[in-house]
This record gives sequence, structure tokens and C-alpha cells, in this order.
Amino acid sequence: MLKGIDSLISPELLQILAGMGHGDELAVVDANFPAVTNAKRLVRLDGVSSPRALAAVLSLMPLDDFVEAPVAVMQVVGCPTAIPEVFKEFHAVANKAEGKPVNVERIDRFAFYERVKVAYAVVATGEGRLYGNVLVKKGIIRPG
Repeated sequence: MLKGIDSLISPELLQILAGMGHGDELAVVDANFPAVTNAKRLVRLDGVSSPRALAAVLSLMPLDDFVEAPVAVMQVVGCPTAIPEVFKEFHAVANKAEGKPVNVERIDRFAFYERVKVAYAVVATGEGRLYGNVLVKKGIIRPG
């Protein structure tokens, strides 16, 4: 155990977050997502919701402020303007972690899969709600 680190952050996930560089993406995906098929590196957080996993990740990882939307979600198939509750939760988590409003991009299902395939890592959760998938782009920590 370490002080100040969310209890969901396992040694494996901590190593992944520390190994990521500026601009690398991390996917947090729901229980239906083909994580094993698409992940370069995979961490499992079964039994945890996607927004809860995202909150743990963003407690350590800054979002990229050099891009317009450092967070991306998968559009609802057949209704790209729909905003499921889980999207609202992702947005709230990102806003809280950054202490300011964060832009969230909605992308087509197949474009989302393609981005996950090249993402640095995937965190597979036990999220049961559909569209409980989110990509986040790592930012930088400026000298202080």
C-alpha cells in the first residue's frame, strides 16, 4: 500500500500509467468490449464500474491540454447524438479531476475500436451498461 494512491490502482496499473508518455491513450472499457482482442497491454478491474475506474486513473494521470478533446467516448450506434448516463458520469469525472471543464469527443464505434488497438493500454472493467467505454489522452505535468 502507498499513501495517497486510490486503492483501485494496482501495481500493474501504476506501472502502466507511469510508463505512458504525453499523447499516449488509455482505454477504460465495459464488460462487453473485446478487450483481450484489442489490447496491447491489459489490466482487469472486474467488478468496478467504468466511471469509478476512470476516476482512479485520473487521480494520477493528467489529461492532455494541447488537444481540443482529451476524452473520447463511443457514439451510440444508430443514434450518434444520444447521451447515455455513463457519458455524463465520464464527463463529470474528467471535469473534477482536471478542476475545469473538459471537452469530450464522440466517435463512431469502429473508429473507437481502431483507436483502442493503438492505445498504450486497456483497463477492462465490470461495467454492465452499454457504451461504458472511454479513451483518455495523457497530458503533461508542468514544472512548478
